[in-house]
Amino acid sequence: MKVGVFSVLLSSEPFESVLDYFCGIGVQAVEVGTGAYPGNAHCDPDALLRNDRKCSQFVDAIKSRDLVLSSLSCHGNPLHPDRKFAKQHDAIFRKTVLLAKKIGHDVVTTFSGAPGGHTGAKQPNWVTCSWPPDYLKVLDYQWKKVAIPYWKKTAAFAAKNSVKVAFEMHPGFIVYNPETLLKLRKACGNNLGANFDPSHLFWQGIDPNQALRELKGCVYHVHAKDTAINAANVLRNGVLDTKHYGDELNRSWIFRTVGYGHGREFWNEFVSMLRMIGYDGALSIEHEDSLMSPREGLEKAVAFLNEVIIHQKKGALTWT
Repeated sequence: MKVGVFSVLLSSEPFESVLDYFCGIGVQAVEVGTGAYPGNAHCDPDALLRNDRKCSQFVDAIKSRDLVLSSLSCHGNPLHPDRKFAKQHDAIFRKTVLLAKKIGHDVVTTFSGAPGGHTGAKQPNWVTCSWPPDYLKVLDYQWKKVAIPYWKKTAAFAAKNSVKVAFEMHPGFIVYNPETLLKLRKACGNNLGANFDPSHLFWQGIDPNQALRELKGCVYHVHAKDTAINAANVLRNGVLDTKHYGDELNRSWIFRTVGYGHGREFWNEFVSMLRMIGYDGALSIEHEDSLMSPREGLEKAVAFLNEVIIHQKKGALTWT
């Protein structure tokens, strides 16, 4: 298992400088954004698909530093009711799949997307309850008329190009927990799986380690990000929280650097569970901690996770 970083964290800096910095702080893997919400500052699929020399330079920049590419990331919403927006994100996804095939990589990370609530809707609609019955009608429309038809076709395209699709289970989208992920996978194809990010599960009341058991065999990539729950605010307002992420004092929960929401015991168990379900890829740090600068949060996370992994390796040697 390797400690990785989602390079979008430092998207304003040149790619090779970012890779050098990663190597210097103990990173072994890199996840790179190709467009949609993460942007494509470090990897433009159009340019790399068009130009073999540039494509080779991109791959060599990673390999020459003894880093591995953990994923190409195009987190977007191809189910958006705004057709122009949806087509843009669908096109980015398809180019990312083709680029993955070209460079011999087999994992693309994304979101499942969120449709509107009906034909002609202008904005996505995330349903959080089953009553009044209107909401069940919305869900029926979203799954049967939009999500399943789109992902059946798109999963087949990815499979044809030997690519696995790793969905980040993210509230606001069709897939936000293990149940919805497995529902889409069953309907659309076994090359659909998880980009497992525990941070989005914590505040929903989901135990990430139980979720990993449920998803054995379909965890294709992992994000390392933590969440701190403010128990007092939860008691007053619950966990559904639309306040700005910058309003840390009043929110029910906020994203944190690993180890600052849940301690060493959780992360030890998390890495152990990943091993037990057969995952041996990267723990890709996604820094969204508003209480730390990007470099501060990243360096703390890298040091923390390397200690967890090294400690477990030593333990494994002792057990044998």
